[in-house]
Amino acid sequence: MLTNSITKGLDDLVSLLNKLPDKEYSKKCEHLSNATIGEHTRHIIEMFQCLEKNYKSGLVNYDKRERNLQLEINTNFAIEKINEIKKNLQKENKEIQLQQIIDGDEIRIESNYFRELLYNLEHCIHHQALIKVAVLQCKQVQVDENFGVARSTIEYRNQCAQ
Repeated sequence: MLTNSITKGLDDLVSLLNKLPDKEYSKKCEHLSNATIGEHTRHIIEMFQCLEKNYKSGLVNYDKRERNLQLEINTNFAIEKINEIKKNLQKENKEIQLQQIIDGDEIRIESNYFRELLYNLEHCIHHQALIKVAVLQCKQVQVDENFGVARSTIEYRNQCAQ
């Protein structure tokens, strides 16, 4: 079920990226402190990639993720990487340690693969909401009203509408 939700969220992102010319994808958005849709997309992709890359070792440090600038400027490349993520989501749950350096001190927190998938889903939705701000400035691209909205919010809105 969790992987289905992630796949849907990533499919929604791919659908949007398929509508965007690279010029719009890499255009700075004043409303996002001059960040681009591509930068937010790269961040989503690389967080999932970091979890995937470190699944076997069981030690994940999201700050040490790869930063591939090609993901920021090339929608086709980003879509290719998103599709790879979707293919590799199905794994057994297992214990994972999160590592982070805060103010020079290393901390490690116990987690597990499913919890980190959930974190990445919520993180993805958050960045999709930011992407939506930029896309709304691009008049020729339509964005679904539920893009970048948490599933619980969508369900709540649907209940209120009945």
